[in-house]
Amino acid sequence: MLLPIEPLDRVLGDRTAKSFAKHLGLRTVADLLQHFPRRYATRGALTPISELPIGEPATVVADILEVRERRMKGRNGSILEVRITDGHGSMSLSFFNQAWRAKDLRAGMRGMFAGKIGSYNGKLQLSHPEYELFPEEISDAEAKRWAELPIPIYPAASAVTTWAIQRAMAVVLDTLAPIQDELPPEVVEANNLIPLHQAINQVHRPEVQTEWQQARDTLKYHEAFLLQATLLKRRFENLSTPATSRIPGANGMSEKFDAALPFTLTNGQIEVGNQIAADLAATHPMNRLLQGEVGSGKTLVALRAMLAVADSGGQSALLAPTEVLAAQHFKSIQKSLGEDIAKEVGLTLLTGQMPTAERKRALLQMVSGKARIVVGTHALISGNVEFLDLGFIVIDEQHRFGVDQREALRNKGKLPPHVLTMTATPIPRTLAVTVFGDLDVSTLTELPAGRQGITTHVVQLSQPTLVARTWTRIAEEVAAGRQAFVVCPRIDEDDPGEELIESGGLAEEELVFSDGTDEMAELMAKKPRQPLASAIGMTDSLRGIPALAGLKIETLHGRMSADEKADVMGRFSALEIDILVSTTVIEVGVDVPNATVMVILDADRFGVSQLHQLRGRVGRGGNAGLCLLLTSAEEGSLAIERVRAVAATLDGFELSEIDLELRREGDVLGATQSGGRSSLKLLRVIQDAKLIQAARKAAEQVLDGDPSLEKNPLLAEALEREDQARQNNLTKA
Repeated sequence: MLLPIEPLDRVLGDRTAKSFAKHLGLRTVADLLQHFPRRYATRGALTPISELPIGEPATVVADILEVRERRMKGRNGSILEVRITDGHGSMSLSFFNQAWRAKDLRAGMRGMFAGKIGSYNGKLQLSHPEYELFPEEISDAEAKRWAELPIPIYPAASAVTTWAIQRAMAVVLDTLAPIQDELPPEVVEANNLIPLHQAINQVHRPEVQTEWQQARDTLKYHEAFLLQATLLKRRFENLSTPATSRIPGANGMSEKFDAALPFTLTNGQIEVGNQIAADLAATHPMNRLLQGEVGSGKTLVALRAMLAVADSGGQSALLAPTEVLAAQHFKSIQKSLGEDIAKEVGLTLLTGQMPTAERKRALLQMVSGKARIVVGTHALISGNVEFLDLGFIVIDEQHRFGVDQREALRNKGKLPPHVLTMTATPIPRTLAVTVFGDLDVSTLTELPAGRQGITTHVVQLSQPTLVARTWTRIAEEVAAGRQAFVVCPRIDEDDPGEELIESGGLAEEELVFSDGTDEMAELMAKKPRQPLASAIGMTDSLRGIPALAGLKIETLHGRMSADEKADVMGRFSALEIDILVSTTVIEVGVDVPNATVMVILDADRFGVSQLHQLRGRVGRGGNAGLCLLLTSAEEGSLAIERVRAVAATLDGFELSEIDLELRREGDVLGATQSGGRSSLKLLRVIQDAKLIQAARKAAEQVLDGDPSLEKNPLLAEALEREDQARQNNLTKA
């Protein structure tokens, strides 16, 4: 949107601007104007004091009877108590450490008082109510209008309350110059949108409910249209970007590899392989996302494509998020290719913790072009890494890498290389269609023949008999010649791990009527947290369980050196370890077919997709897998529902929809794409899927008829800003 981009300090002053930047990430007027209310409250219906419901928000018109200040017992500070009456009943108002309000609140004055009704010593009370005093008699109609006026409630921080944001917004809106619509007039008219300037004002200062609803509808459409126009513009630019066509030569390595496979490719692998081959043969860069369930054979598809590029004389780089996974990929590819082909393509591994001599040798192989297939971690992005002819990049678990990291690797090609990103976390269909609109998406749904299913059960820590059975069940699997994973959210007692940090301060309902003072927050009792299981501590504990006596139990975590991790994984793969106690370092890519059971401790502390990924490490051989999710989550809580959702289905696409609803969409146009704070302002991909799809069609029509946007200069400027914002995100990252 074409909103003012001047710094906030020019409008709000340096102190306020610094606080907004530090706590909310708002630095410009545009940032503030797009900090939309998360909901709207009203002061409640006008209610006689005698009928006020405890625990509910309400508004009363009353006269002040008495005002007095008293010191608090056992602590510093005072309470200002105000007695009010509506002529039939009475109640008290309480203000902590705000004696100065006595200048305004004087006996004999009349006003409206709004807040959440409480009770103290059996008497009705309002703590820190919002109020408006009447200078003279007020009509019933005016009182009703004030009570029903929508109050915007903003995403806030302890140091920047929703009321502070509301006051700052009023300052900005009062001085705001007219905002121009970037959407073409025909799009505005066809979708019954109100002018953008009007929408911005109504969303922040509505007088009735229908105004903010109308404003939100307009602003959502603007956001959806700009999002889709940006993605379509990127796609168009990609089609006009030159790239080297990668058509296999006469070496025939791909044919040799396929002929030596000990199994038959699935129909999906063949179909996706053909799509990728067509992309590689094109003279513009491939930009494809390959998604598929855990164990569906994505890496094999990527390997066949890398062989085709090697056949054409080019180089390929497979970027993995961890050293454990990079080493695993390297060994798996080495085994799949066989000694002769691996030597012919110069298969090379590059990680950050490699010995200096090995690293230098790998770098020389890459820059000389002898290494035509390279597997590595973030070390591939380093400035001293060079390729002779990088033609193809495979990014495993794309959500683990920021846009800037992927871009840094792409820039190592003389011409933009072809890019295939892979994820075993299925992208929800709605998200794939609407957000990843600049990518071609391929999906693998079939599992290789012979792969057994995985049974998942939830075990609550409040059921000690079932917890004990968990360890007995592991012992039974090991006795049958199989192995087990035990996953913990922390490395040791000093590691915060995956703990969900509970937000402090007032509850959402209390924020509606609080004036944001810290004194009220101090009165809130903090909920004690259960200590989370740690890999190191759990290893010691398991060794002391009688059912597991004599078993070989080892630990794997991210603080170990590359050699230590490789040693542990090597011994686990060689069946020298019975139980591997690990953090989420084994979440993706680790392939030990003999492992059949996994226990995940504090399962409620992990995300839906993460739990699905983790359990995909078992049942990869000829035996069925078992996953036990241990949790202390309370019955009826969202946490226990999330864990049970994972246990109820193995359908990763179904789980991805649940995960999307819980995690939001991530930063879809910025530096990250992994949930957390979303770059989407009002849109929600699942709820607004139809709106986004409609906006995409409209954006396609505009760009088809005006590819250079010469007829729509305001839209061109808005998209330029979107690109600039993205570049700023990359710079910050």
